[in-house]
Amino acid sequence: FDVKFASYNGDLEYVWATSWGVSTRLIGALIMTHSDDKGLVLPPKLAPYQVVIVPIYKGEEQRNEVSKVAEKIKYELINNNIRVKFDNRDNFKPGFKFNEHELKGVPLRIAIGPKDIEKGNVEVARRYDFSKSIVSQDKLLEYLENQLNEIQKNLFDKAKKHQEENITRVENFNDFKDILNKKGGFILAHWDGTEETENAIKKETKATIRCIPLNSEEESGNCVYSGKPSKKRVFFAKAY
Repeated sequence: FDVKFASYNGDLEYVWATSWGVSTRLIGALIMTHSDDKGLVLPPKLAPYQVVIVPIYKGEEQRNEVSKVAEKIKYELINNNIRVKFDNRDNFKPGFKFNEHELKGVPLRIAIGPKDIEKGNVEVARRYDFSKSIVSQDKLLEYLENQLNEIQKNLFDKAKKHQEENITRVENFNDFKDILNKKGGFILAHWDGTEETENAIKKETKATIRCIPLNSEEESGNCVYSGKPSKKRVFFAKAY
């Protein structure tokens, strides 16, 4: 960005700069990895709101009664570092709110009405698998904390499993082309480190190197295309 500063010697020097940001590619990966046909599914650590509270009532008296308890729950969660929204809009019915927050991927939804207040319970629904549980209000905080941790882990494990199932190690170019055409996904193969080889593979298969793994161990082998010596495998795939 041509950012410079005046040094002690009076010279203009470039700053040491770095750039961080959330790219459209990262957002796309998040949506495609976790979401479904009903909308977003957001990992709790990334969700703007981790919990949404939806009141259920008829008439002003019930609304005030339910809102009082909902507000109490809301501030208890806020005080325990849980991001929460109390959806107290009175121009939308509960069903509309349920659908909207499912679409937006809020991890947990609390529904509370007069009967729940009588029994000291609330209904908690999980976005990622649509399961529902009746939870005592005095145990709600602990339950929600456990659920958020469990959902985070489950989403990660599911994504990790999907990733691993779609990585195939190959040793020769015939298998490389076969896997690419029939299974797809990522191919983990040796590469001789030259641009010429990558360009040749791209010309023949449209696959390119997507990533050189940072945590991979050195492994002696032969390039999948040229047969020349190779010290490391890299990920090949087609760009769609």
